Amino acid sequence: MLEELVIRNFAIIEDLRIRLAPGLTIFSGETGAGKSIIINAVNLLLGSRASSRLIRTGAESAELEALFRVAPDSPTARAMLLHGHVPADGLVVRRIIHRDGSNRIYINGALATVAVLAELTGSLASISGQHEHQTLLKEDTHLLVLDRYGGLMPQRQEAAEAYRLIQPLLGEGRDLAALKARQSERMEMLRFQRDEIQAASVVPDEDAVLERERQVLRHAETLMQTLGQGVEALYGADGAVLGQVAAVGKEMARAAAIDPALSAFAERLEELGIWIQDLSAEMQRHLSSLQVEEGRLEQVEERLETLRRLKKKYGGSLAKVLDHLEIAERELDGIENLDDRIEANRRALDDAAGRLAERCRRLSAGRKRAARDLARAVEAALGPLRMEGTRFEAALSQPPAGPGSDPHLSVDGSEAGEAGIDQVTFMLAPNVGEALKPLAAIASGGELSRVVLALKAILAANDAVETVVFDEVDAGIGGAVAEVVGRRLHELARHHQLICITHLPQIARFGDHHFRIEKAVSQGRTRTTIQPLDDNGRLEEIARMLGGEKITDRTLAHARELLEQR
Repeated sequence: MLEELVIRNFAIIEDLRIRLAPGLTIFSGETGAGKSIIINAVNLLLGSRASSRLIRTGAESAELEALFRVAPDSPTARAMLLHGHVPADGLVVRRIIHRDGSNRIYINGALATVAVLAELTGSLASISGQHEHQTLLKEDTHLLVLDRYGGLMPQRQEAAEAYRLIQPLLGEGRDLAALKARQSERMEMLRFQRDEIQAASVVPDEDAVLERERQVLRHAETLMQTLGQGVEALYGADGAVLGQVAAVGKEMARAAAIDPALSAFAERLEELGIWIQDLSAEMQRHLSSLQVEEGRLEQVEERLETLRRLKKKYGGSLAKVLDHLEIAERELDGIENLDDRIEANRRALDDAAGRLAERCRRLSAGRKRAARDLARAVEAALGPLRMEGTRFEAALSQPPAGPGSDPHLSVDGSEAGEAGIDQVTFMLAPNVGEALKPLAAIASGGELSRVVLALKAILAANDAVETVVFDEVDAGIGGAVAEVVGRRLHELARHHQLICITHLPQIARFGDHHFRIEKAVSQGRTRTTIQPLDDNGRLEEIARMLGGEKITDRTLAHARELLEQR
């Protein structure tokens, strides 16, 4: 139950404090006085989106605060315990909206998020705003109303969870199918690359070796000539270096017989002759190796061109080419496991689709029962609201799945979504003998107001919500119907705290508590004030609602009569 509401610097409200009590509380006042602003403030304290545009002109921030008394065994009490709050202390919600667009939420003094706020206040209050009539005309809200009435929100959540769990599996399946579609092309390319590199029999650093060979082959004639001349000069020609060294050595050996000190020279000359002989032999062998095989240069050129193409395609070096070969072979091995992954995904999808189908069918069965019960409950609630004989139906349907829908989301031929497979349309026949037609196509403003009231009353009883707020529930009604609506609100207030904004005295007279909201200009600023009314104040307010600002004895008498009849 909402016990206290504090509003500061919010729209045209400068500083407002309201203490509330059980039963039916009436807010009345002229249009534009700020009644709906108070409802907006309550909405924000329940977790709706905040905007800096709501801050009073000249203020840097707006501040809203509410104290809720929480029933011990209520969903709110259980949620509070989960978040570390003590339900017996009540729930104090404070929200500060800053001019820069930022806002802060405090729950029992601790900073909190909008999500936590919405979780804690979800079952505290239900607000029927001025635009709920239009909302009820939208068929996408009818299913939510039916599920709330039938107590099917847990089953609806289970179906939504099953639907959300299947989505990533569907995405994985699409990715695997796309990979499978590209598999043959990819494998063909990888096999070609592997075979191309393997066929080339690439050897590490082979290109450097071939580059040196090509250099030699290109200048083979010059090299052969140089080597041949060198061999001749050292060994083969008349007067070759070897012969001259040998002659000098012989002479030095003879001289050593005279002077033994020359023996070392003779020995070194002998060694030099041997070294020249070996060098000549090596040069001759190298010369022999330079006998160029016909076409060898062309072979080397072709091989180098092959390696150049491979390096260009696969990374710029033979090491990168060999690395690419290893990667291609590894990827080819991995692709061979794709079928196993596809099969695992298929099994997971089948299991998830089975769970989704089971939950959707269970939810649909519950909705069929709830639709029958809701129709009877609405018709029974509309009778006392001067709509006797009205027929109401929650018409369920299961639209067939479209041609492009995924078969895993198909349940009995219908495509499943987060809300299951059903659609529902509220149908109404307000007059005896008329056919049922969609609510949006037949209901007048007054009829729609009473349907909203009937549904709100029914849902409030089912939801066990503690506070129900009606913002101008009197739209489109008046006279005797308004009195019936007021009486129905008074009956509902026996089980819930009701807060009702109304312009009709026939409704206001049923209130257990009454506040008058006024707008006044003071020191060049517009301010909204709220005044709790005692018996005399309430008499005057009912008279004002009956006859306008000019209150006469007749309107006072009429107002007194209304209050006495209550």
